[in-house]
Amino acid sequence: MVYLIIILTIGLSLLAFQNYSFYEKALFRPYLIKHSNEWWRWISSGFIHQDYMHLIVNMLSFYFFADVMLEHFNKISNTDNGILFLLFYLSALVMSGMFSYYKYQNNYGYAALGASGAVSAIIFSYILVSPLSSIYLYYVIKIPAWLFGILYLYYEYAMGKKQIDNVGHDAHFFGALYGFVFPIIIHPQSGLDFLRNFINI
Repeated sequence: MVYLIIILTIGLSLLAFQNYSFYEKALFRPYLIKHSNEWWRWISSGFIHQDYMHLIVNMLSFYFFADVMLEHFNKISNTDNGILFLLFYLSALVMSGMFSYYKYQNNYGYAALGASGAVSAIIFSYILVSPLSSIYLYYVIKIPAWLFGILYLYYEYAMGKKQIDNVGHDAHFFGALYGFVFPIIIHPQSGLDFLRNFINI
């Protein structure tokens, strides 16, 4: 399932690089979702990217954490088909864009794209189940997962308030929160285990 998502994302992103019509049709545009019922944009926008660097960073980040969460969700559902993991990933694409949808639903000019919100959800679900492990900030600086989570949320919230760049900080922030909450909702023991681990820090 992990490789399927990566291959599909790379393939559709490469297509979007070459085909502007497809690119435009797949973008997350809240105005068109609301006024033209183009609901597929909730999902399609998460499978295309702005450029190669955007694509590579998202897919590397996804790859590093997805296998652990695939195994975790398979264990919860007592299956090995990855369906719960896929449901989590696709719903994270939607939930990470929910704030932006309500904020920009009447703004025709607003558009967004990329898997960053869902990738943030994957990372934070990993932090929930393994808070005492290590995460490499910028792939170099080793810090505890729980500390990375705090710093990440603060940074994305602050940058989202400033709105000084072209990055979807709101999607990152709300995707991260969803990634933390979703496993607790479907498996409350995850929350209890997190608290037990956090107490042991």
